[in-house]
Amino acid sequence: MSRAEAGWFRPALLIVLALTFARWALLLLDRTDLYVDEAQYWLWGQEFAFGYYSKPPLIGWLIGAFTALAGSDAPFWVRMPGAALHGATALILAAWAARWMGRREAVLTAAVYASLPMVALGSLLISTDTVMAPFYAAALYFFARLTEARAPRFALLAGVAIGAAFMAKYAAVYFLIGVALIQIAPAYRIGWRNGALMLAGFAAVISPNIWWNLSHKLTTFSHTVDNVGWLRGGAALHPAGMAEFLVSQAAVIGPVVLIAMLIGLRRVPAMAAFVLPPLAVVTVQALLGTAQANWALAAYFAGTVLAVQVLRGHPRWLIASFAVNAVVCLGLPLLTIFTALTFPNGKPLLDRQLGRVQMSQQIIALAHQNGDLPVLAMPRDILADLFYTGAGSGLTFYAPRPNGRAQNHYEQRYPLPLGLTGKLLLITAAPPACAGPALPLQAQGGAYAKWHLAAYVVEAACVEP
Repeated sequence: MSRAEAGWFRPALLIVLALTFARWALLLLDRTDLYVDEAQYWLWGQEFAFGYYSKPPLIGWLIGAFTALAGSDAPFWVRMPGAALHGATALILAAWAARWMGRREAVLTAAVYASLPMVALGSLLISTDTVMAPFYAAALYFFARLTEARAPRFALLAGVAIGAAFMAKYAAVYFLIGVALIQIAPAYRIGWRNGALMLAGFAAVISPNIWWNLSHKLTTFSHTVDNVGWLRGGAALHPAGMAEFLVSQAAVIGPVVLIAMLIGLRRVPAMAAFVLPPLAVVTVQALLGTAQANWALAAYFAGTVLAVQVLRGHPRWLIASFAVNAVVCLGLPLLTIFTALTFPNGKPLLDRQLGRVQMSQQIIALAHQNGDLPVLAMPRDILADLFYTGAGSGLTFYAPRPNGRAQNHYEQRYPLPLGLTGKLLLITAAPPACAGPALPLQAQGGAYAKWHLAAYVVEAACVEP
């Protein structure tokens, strides 16, 4: 490492540590419930496996390890890894920037990445994007080292790193697409031997999940196809949806960083191999079906470093970027603390994050009051929090028995058993004709405010198809 590259780690580490501890402090004050996906990931962490219904296994392993070490399943411990993972990602990207541009740019990269809105949100909610992030960044770093030295060890390390990223989220495959595309540029060619080593490292790491999928009817891959939607149900053009997705990217990384990244693509066109594939694929998906704003997040690891390459020469842009993103970085956690804030119509700003535990507690109390009845809940959202909130209740929770392929993890692992007899507590918005009187469930001002859910004590035969 040259003198220009050295000396970046201490200031970058101080920035990352300060932000990480600040985020943990704010997370301690968070008053929101675990979202349905977070509660599901927590449940995966209680059942070690090489795969799960809708995602690869790494997020479940991570949450299981953190909550076990903490001796607590509180939301704070479920979500705590998020800020640390993004902090690690910032430092890895800074290491890449140090070799590419120098000390100052490395520190800026750490600060810019840590300030991104997607990082602020990923430090409040645990998600597969967040778990993928440091491994994806590590793969980019090792690839950069590989293009410098052509040393086989960097090819293997890049393959192992992106394999670990793939074990968090299948979107990690965009890295391999990027490596293939960038071979067009002579300066980035790695040779067939190094390419084979990279793929070998990748294959070795992901093989347990491939085996799990093959032995479970390709469950996770099938769910991924379901998310694409138009592959099964047919395509139709949605230009408004595509426009919405493209505009939403300014909210993912901030408008200034987004503009700087796009300018950077003109300066260093080879980096388009790592930036454009996720954006192009998800833009097409948004046009033909639906797409979430975070689905192209893999573009922004290389994209952040590319943006810094532009922002370093424009101090005012840099200040504007930090100012805009700081509003988001502070505003998001404050919303999770002051959950009484509402829209003018009285709807809570974070209604999707509220009322879930309260609903589960009502259902659990009714089950106990009626003789510790097993609970059959029709909605996945209800099941997710019942398994989390009711983990120590001594009750049994069931999902509807699938008609054909299971539609979620709960139908796959906890379907209503065949031949079950006795009474059940049924939670549904559409009771069967044989159901008795409804036991009301209070759901004002939260995630279930408009779901019209009620509880019914029914015979098991009443819910048989």
